[in-house]
Amino acid sequence: MIDPAYVQTMARYNHWQNASLYAASSTLTDVQRREDRGAFFKSIHATLSHLLWGDRMWMSRFSGVARPKGVFPGTDAIEDWKRLAAERVELDAIILAWATSLAPADLEGDLVWRSGLLDREVQAPRWLAITHFFNHQTHHRGQVHAMLTAAGAKPQETDLILMPPAAP
Repeated sequence: MIDPAYVQTMARYNHWQNASLYAASSTLTDVQRREDRGAFFKSIHATLSHLLWGDRMWMSRFSGVARPKGVFPGTDAIEDWKRLAAERVELDAIILAWATSLAPADLEGDLVWRSGLLDREVQAPRWLAITHFFNHQTHHRGQVHAMLTAAGAKPQETDLILMPPAAP
């Protein structure tokens, strides 16, 4: 079982890492960000778009965030780079506020939702769904980090223990 401090730490980590990846991504051209680099979602832009879409989907299940439009994988949800970056900043602030508001009881019980991917209702312990939410982010950010590094961009370190104490 996780506790609110874990969720808050992971929300801070999400914010810190997204800021790093978007800053590094912004040093590339739009063509470079959209280049097929052999990752699951092919490009940096598509992977970041999927991640924003997925985070919105999970936050719609955890809180009052509107469910995103479109269907999995959401790689074409936002075509404009500046808009994608701005919406990432906005959602990360929402995730931080949500994490800060959690009480231990908010992590108990089951979460039930309709999965479009599986085309059925799914039920899982709430704490496990939240853990998955953060794990999913870390997984795809790792892919983006590798693509950025291969493209010559320089994102920050990704180790959780290196997160600056001043990170939100």
